[in-house]
Amino acid sequence: MTDTSTRFREFKMPDVGEGLTEAEILKWYVQPGDTVTDGQVVCEVETAKAAVELPIPYDGVVHELRFEEGTTVDVGTSIITIDVAPGSGDAAPAAAEPAAPAVEEEAKPQGRTPVLVGYGVAESSTKRRARKGTPAVPEQAAPQPAAPQPAAAAIQAEMNGHGGTGTATAARPLAKPPVRKLAKDLGIDLATVTPTGPDGVITREDVHAAAAPAPAPVQPAPVQPQAAPAEPVAGVQPAPVAAGARETRIPIKGVRKAIASAMVGSAFTAPHVTEFITLDVTRTMKLVDELKADPDMAGLRVNPLLLIARALLVAIRRNPEVNAAWDEANQEIVLKRYVNLGIAAATPRGLIVPNIKDAHDKTLPELAAALGELVSTAREGKTTPVAMQGGTVTITNVGVFGVDTGTPILNPGESAILAVGAIKLQPWVHKGKVKPRQVTTLALSFDHRLVDGELGSKVLADVAAILEQPKRLITWA
Repeated sequence: MTDTSTRFREFKMPDVGEGLTEAEILKWYVQPGDTVTDGQVVCEVETAKAAVELPIPYDGVVHELRFEEGTTVDVGTSIITIDVAPGSGDAAPAAAEPAAPAVEEEAKPQGRTPVLVGYGVAESSTKRRARKGTPAVPEQAAPQPAAPQPAAAAIQAEMNGHGGTGTATAARPLAKPPVRKLAKDLGIDLATVTPTGPDGVITREDVHAAAAPAPAPVQPAPVQPQAAPAEPVAGVQPAPVAAGARETRIPIKGVRKAIASAMVGSAFTAPHVTEFITLDVTRTMKLVDELKADPDMAGLRVNPLLLIARALLVAIRRNPEVNAAWDEANQEIVLKRYVNLGIAAATPRGLIVPNIKDAHDKTLPELAAALGELVSTAREGKTTPVAMQGGTVTITNVGVFGVDTGTPILNPGESAILAVGAIKLQPWVHKGKVKPRQVTTLALSFDHRLVDGELGSKVLADVAAILEQPKRLITWA
């Protein structure tokens, strides 16, 4: 018979970025009983940087999924168990089933297993978690003779699931990590919540129900007079009062959490200066139409953003000092001889800023291809952490939302960001006469530690001059 300590392998949440501490399981691609092979993608997770698919480093059969979709898991925590020797005996799965042996095995140092990018956290990190995957709850509940409804039974079940030796008063009520997070956000003590989920598990609805009575005594006074004219309305009053009906709480995690942290850090670290210029881009729009018909650009994404990106690259070439970074630790200004051009992209998971590596060396067709790939990958949610690292300057196109312009915040570690406003047909003085022309406004924010007013003005003026007379793309490049 195969030793269960070697038969069942635990795959832990890897560090899929650089120093990330947690990731949310977005989707499982396998279920218990499925056969997997080394390198097969088993799930998709979302970190503070991007959505990433995780391959399994073992051959075998899926024995257990330890967490449900939507759960945020710490790096280094086991998320799936693989039976690497299926069919070696019927007793092995039963022996490996209880939570206590599994957790104890997990807590033992087993050496580092290379996974994806990193090896996870140190072996001393907390591992004693109750099994919270969908398959685990019914299996743990089976030997419980008592009914699952009472809170005491739920506490005892979780204590058993942890394999702990403490008393029931030291154990916590059964609840999944997102529910615990919700309770914490709402200030609810889970020990006071009556569970209604299967096997005594506290659900989101239970937490909301526990939170509802708090505002109830306050609300009836102002609400009741409104309900008085119509008797049927009185029966509807509890709905707005209940937590969640008038407010929606969204956990701050993943990309949104990273954006908030980065923007706060940038805004309060780098002294921002923003300059604006309004210009006539009629000739640029005509050039866009010409390029769309050019055989060399066939099948490529050709739009105003392409020429704006090209104009910014030319302006940086003419004013290389703007492409720099402030090294606070070493008290140095780092001048960069390459341009990794960031493009702010709105995605279902939030705003991300992937960048085109070595954009300064690309021809116009190459830049168009890179821009098209960047945008399509971002929209699909497949942007990798590497694609969002190492940017030097960024473009954000707020014009697609009909906005004239804005004061963009620098991407951390970068020296400048160019905001592009909406291109609109407006009256404009052209050759001494007022004519309808395609007009837009650009805004350049820059780090005043690195870029003074003169340099920032030169860069912005150069971009505008190129877009007003796009033939300068050739003469200045």
